[in-house]
Amino acid sequence: MKQTVEKGMFIRELGPADAPLTLLWVHGLGESGLCFERIAAHPDLARFRMLIPDLPGYGRSAWRDEPLRLEGQGDLLAGWLAHRGEAPVVLAGHSMGGVLGTIFCERHPGSVRAFLNLEGNLSPGDCVFSGQAVRMDEERFVDGGFWRMRELIYNQGAKQKALRGYYASLRLCDPRLFHLNSRELVETSAREEMARRLAALPLPARYVAGVPDGVCPRSHELLAEAGIEPLVFEPAGHWPFIDQPDPFAAALAAILLSL
Repeated sequence: MKQTVEKGMFIRELGPADAPLTLLWVHGLGESGLCFERIAAHPDLARFRMLIPDLPGYGRSAWRDEPLRLEGQGDLLAGWLAHRGEAPVVLAGHSMGGVLGTIFCERHPGSVRAFLNLEGNLSPGDCVFSGQAVRMDEERFVDGGFWRMRELIYNQGAKQKALRGYYASLRLCDPRLFHLNSRELVETSAREEMARRLAALPLPARYVAGVPDGVCPRSHELLAEAGIEPLVFEPAGHWPFIDQPDPFAAALAAILLSL
């Protein structure tokens, strides 16, 4: 795995340089590209090229003086891809990355060949950690609230494998950015519009859900109303690529080959 720093982002790159497709993985709120490292190295995906950034302020990327809103993060990714001369990528966005990925596809459709929304927020019931964050103002959250949230997640990790990696990424996250992006996720989810926006994208798009512990029942209703049949992995939670890595990799490989 090649590791570089570009445009203020820590970048992981793996797979053959002459691969037919490049998959860009975009992580969620408080997360980092660390959560994708195992699935990206799965043997079923070895023929494809992978780009895995840590968004600014997350993971091993530097904190910015002014944290970036979701639109700004998407524009930064688009500029980075253009600077590299990348052909249109397949974008896989998890959780907040699913929301960011939808915005990215709307604003930069020429940069994307297809989009996989992995458990992206669709309704208020999906705002688990972001909902906790916005119950405090930014000052209270930065001055102790974020620390308390991290410790609760650490304890929950004793029973939920995906939360162990999440805790590791949270240790590196800018709490101001976490709070800002949490507010955006809660506001967007309250409008219950993301399923319709996903269905309206001018490119191939799929929604991936973990069952029974992924997005909430209301979000499944919104997907049905938008005419979207999700690709379901079960038993799984919010990180289906961690909970069910082999079936997930096989399904992802099939999707990529179909493109």
